[in-house]
Amino acid sequence: MRLSHFLISLFTLALLFQGCDKKESPDEAMVSTAQFSLMDTQGTSYSVEKRGTNFTLDAGEDKVVLFDIFATWCPPCQAEVMHLGNLQKKYGDDLIIMGVTIEEDKSNADLDAFREKFKGGNYRISNKADNQSLARAIASTIGVGQQFPIPLMVLYKNGEYVTHYAGATQEEIIDHDIAAALGK
Repeated sequence: MRLSHFLISLFTLALLFQGCDKKESPDEAMVSTAQFSLMDTQGTSYSVEKRGTNFTLDAGEDKVVLFDIFATWCPPCQAEVMHLGNLQKKYGDDLIIMGVTIEEDKSNADLDAFREKFKGGNYRISNKADNQSLARAIASTIGVGQQFPIPLMVLYKNGEYVTHYAGATQEEIIDHDIAAALGK
């Protein structure tokens, strides 16, 4: 009788510690995660998942995603708009450029006018409250700190970090890195 009570207690404890969820490795259990909700100026919603150092845009599977963290008043940010438009046109569906404004008081019309004024073509610009927290999370993850320079562009392929650019960057350098990430 004592042996059966002991075995039942042991079995119950094992179930409590095991749980019903799928098993995660110790490394997976320690990975920081977060969700960010973005909406572009055309009203399309996007979800970004942070898992460790990776940022995955829900629409970015098998694509290269370039997050461009910017402000409309920033001269280097203004200068890069045309380059981003050129890259989006060149790579089409293989590339998603997501502009992430750090400004809180810009309307969608203001952001679309900004992109049009600087000949930016048709890349996406997010205008949502989560922009600031996403920008801070990306900056922290790549090690540039919370007082990061803008423009800050970060390139991911299938959610995995490829490279980043702080400040004005030549279009040819970004183009080369996108082509390499796509295997072209």
